[in-house]
Amino acid sequence: MNMPILWYFADPMCSWCWGFSPVIETLREAYRDRMRIALVLGGLRPGETAPLTAAGREDILHHWHQVHERTGQPFLFDHALPEGFVYDTEPASRAVVTVGGIDPALIFPLFKAIQSTFYAEGRDVTQPDVLAGMAATLGVGATVFMHVFDSDAAHARTQAHFQQARQAGVRGFPTLILQQETQLHPVCNGCLPLDTVRTAIDARLA
Repeated sequence: MNMPILWYFADPMCSWCWGFSPVIETLREAYRDRMRIALVLGGLRPGETAPLTAAGREDILHHWHQVHERTGQPFLFDHALPEGFVYDTEPASRAVVTVGGIDPALIFPLFKAIQSTFYAEGRDVTQPDVLAGMAATLGVGATVFMHVFDSDAAHARTQAHFQQARQAGVRGFPTLILQQETQLHPVCNGCLPLDTVRTAIDARLA
């Protein structure tokens, strides 16, 4: 019997996924011997080209405040989302796909680093040089990173992640779906508390 897979559908620039970060990290540690946890980049706003409007910025910051109040996760609100910012989540997602192709063990560390850098430090993680710098702190040389990041293969693999999320019927992030053999069981839709998620997982694994 194959080990169950917990599919984690998320986006590095999704604020509720940042709020959910402590939960997924706890799950990865607690269930490491009972199931595999695999990240699928869901594609929150891939390919966005228009700068945020003032109204759009206020709407997003409202969500950020909600996440901070509910989860306690750190946010840098001052000067966040400056004028002209284009909320394109594709480059950050492709960065995670890129390091995953170089060293799969770095997928979750880079995902979390992008989240922290964007939300807690207020840096622009849509910029390749910023992403390359984060990859470098994890041991992936900037030249190697950029070569893969710019490749057609990395673009295609990133789109495949987005497609997998759509095919799974995922409409929002974070979402957890547990796969046991060929059966798919929804576990979590939204930023739910750890105890709630663990109860749902344990019921399926029992």
